Amino acid sequence: MSLSRRDLSMLLTTLAAASVPAEAADDKKMLETKTFDYPDLPVKANGQNHSRAVFDWQTHTGYPIELHMTELGPGQVPHAPHHHSHEEVMMLRKGVLDATYGGKTVHLTAGSVIYMASNVEHQWKNTGTEPAEYFVIALGKGL
Repeated sequence: MSLSRRDLSMLLTTLAAASVPAEAADDKKMLETKTFDYPDLPVKANGQNHSRAVFDWQTHTGYPIELHMTELGPGQVPHAPHHHSHEEVMMLRKGVLDATYGGKTVHLTAGSVIYMASNVEHQWKNTGTEPAEYFVIALGKGL
């Protein structure tokens, strides 16, 4: 049997790809079409704050994606200022938040959305008198 350089190149590429060890994200469940009923989501309480993990899966292409929902009490922050390698999208459903990122603070009202790039230090605080509710979608590795 005779192999051309092109055949050999394709064969070596295929073999190399097959021998690459699976990454941590491959251990996650693949995202499927599914309904997540709000009352069925387990609630994790931390004082006045309540969070609901919706999913922490990967897309059919292996891209990690995580969604959680938080109700943040008046005057509360979910955690200290931090940064991470993955990206996030946060949408404020109800209430008000002050979001600090990249050294500046902005005031958010219901319906506002923030895209947080990789490795940007950030934090938000409920500066209102009522609970604030928001959704966070984390995109990428390092979740």
